[in-house]
Amino acid sequence: MNKDLLQADSALHTEQDSDFSKIIDAGLSRRRFMQGGATAMGLFLAANPLTKAVAATTHPESKLLGFNKIPASTADTFVVPEGYVAKPLISWGDPILKGAPAFDESGNQPASAQAGQFGDNTDGMSFFPLSEDRALLAVNNEYTNYKLLFAHRGEAITADDVKKAQAAHGVSVFEIKRTANGWEYSKESEYNRRITANTEMMLTGPAAGHDLMKTSADAAGKKVLGTFNNCANGQTPWGTYLTCEENFNGYFAKPGAELNGHEKRYGIKDDSKYKWYKFDSRFDITQEPNEPHRHGWVVEIDPMDPTSTPLKRTALGRFKHENAAVIVADNGHVVVYLGDDERGEHLYKFVSKHKYNAADKASNRNLLEEGTLYVSRFTAKKGDVKGKGEWIELTHGKNGLTKENGFNSQAEILIYAREAATVVGATTMDRPEWVAVHPKTKTVCCTLTNNKNRGKKENQPVGGPNPRADNKYGQIVRWTETNGDNTAATFKWDLFLVAGNPTVHKDFYAGSANINDENMFNSPDGLGFDNDGRLWILTDGKYSNEGDFAGMGNNQMLCADPKTGEVRRFATGPIACEITGLAFSPDQRTAFVGVQHPGEDDKPSHFPAGGNSKPRSTIMVIQRTDGGIIGA
Repeated sequence: MNKDLLQADSALHTEQDSDFSKIIDAGLSRRRFMQGGATAMGLFLAANPLTKAVAATTHPESKLLGFNKIPASTADTFVVPEGYVAKPLISWGDPILKGAPAFDESGNQPASAQAGQFGDNTDGMSFFPLSEDRALLAVNNEYTNYKLLFAHRGEAITADDVKKAQAAHGVSVFEIKRTANGWEYSKESEYNRRITANTEMMLTGPAAGHDLMKTSADAAGKKVLGTFNNCANGQTPWGTYLTCEENFNGYFAKPGAELNGHEKRYGIKDDSKYKWYKFDSRFDITQEPNEPHRHGWVVEIDPMDPTSTPLKRTALGRFKHENAAVIVADNGHVVVYLGDDERGEHLYKFVSKHKYNAADKASNRNLLEEGTLYVSRFTAKKGDVKGKGEWIELTHGKNGLTKENGFNSQAEILIYAREAATVVGATTMDRPEWVAVHPKTKTVCCTLTNNKNRGKKENQPVGGPNPRADNKYGQIVRWTETNGDNTAATFKWDLFLVAGNPTVHKDFYAGSANINDENMFNSPDGLGFDNDGRLWILTDGKYSNEGDFAGMGNNQMLCADPKTGEVRRFATGPIACEITGLAFSPDQRTAFVGVQHPGEDDKPSHFPAGGNSKPRSTIMVIQRTDGGIIGA
């Protein structure tokens, strides 16, 4: 990227990013892909000659990456490099509230037990220091597996079963302490809290109180129960936790009735695998047509106050939120980058109306209450994997967002943000998931996980940041805002990497030049920079280890050097898991990483306890044996 895009005090990092752009320019972006029409399986390179280009440019001993890469694994364990140790911190069902019982493998524990235990399927998380040796972890519990949750494996759901499932969802906040044996969680800390699908919350912002938010239980349209399918997260400079509601649609049903256009766009169906609607009327749209509008938001939580009411921030838009990457721009406005994790959906940016006040954290508590939501449009020359982009404002009365086009107010634009993005001509993306911002350069990266519909649907053409049809592997797009201003209306972009399998493919499905047979992976999902600028990549992909995915093994955690483009595999997870959720202690000497759904679909995992135990989602604590910085 051009040096003039970043500020003078980031000149060194600009030069580093520019080095990798030169690699891209030298190879991938200069190749012109063959577009074979609607039946084409993708855009292909005649070969994969980029490997030599990167090998000649990448320093063999990265100054940023100081660990030995590990091989792919199919073992039912969590593997880290030599000189590191990883151990479980907490697993689904461990008690965190006073009086809560220990986990019972039978599946017969009642809803009241799960309500006091760590929730299921750990995902995004944030670390909040209390002192040098004490901290809080706020952790998403995305969903639950009925085959493991219930003794009957989900075959005979009752009303109490639904309550138990609802209690396994949401967010867990709990204290951890550094002991002689490392970090351990405190079972009955006064800070410990479970936030579930039935916790009372407040709707805030432009959509709060709108008619589309009102239900029979809430005539004011401002009080809502619960959060669920919480995927990734965000952390604000004023010390709050952002949890992001993703596939909320899967909990609602409209039995025996026709779906309207809004419901179809958000994925509502006539039935739901969770069956909550059969025992809880608010999930039956024939009875409560507005209840789905009250979900699909970013929720702000104060982890330091277990009595506080979570706030759903409607100014950030309603869609299937993956995470919320928060930074303070140089001009003082707070910027939040947001991905909508569905094939052919969009990337968004929120800019606060008011400015951050570092001297008065309390004054910042409502910065996510007011602001402007934007959606991205990427442009590129035919065949290029770099180009320009713009942020299109989603404000009532602008860019076609008018009553004539179906939007009567700003509230309706936010409630139906997906449809507003379509009206303004936003770029459809390959499942935009986690967004991460470099701590020094403020360059932004986003994982585009995969997209089987790319090139098959008219609104999802091949090209630009989505360069392959039937995208099995995914890619990471990177952009820099004009003049280094994260509130800017324009940006320049390229692809940091294109995942693939060079042992199976010799065309563009082999991946970009920085992908080889020793670091290949598919479906990059979780993403985060540490304080030194290492880019950590977590995967949620196919683990068959066959066919297109041969040699990739179980899902994994990788680390990349933004300067050189080098990627090394750092950790591998157990059988049939997703690696997700990432947090570091402030000294960067401890990493917390989530293992979600080991043993998914009855695969033979018994992680973490081994033997014949049930597989349980678990947070792992990773440290170096010499006490050094993770990854250095």
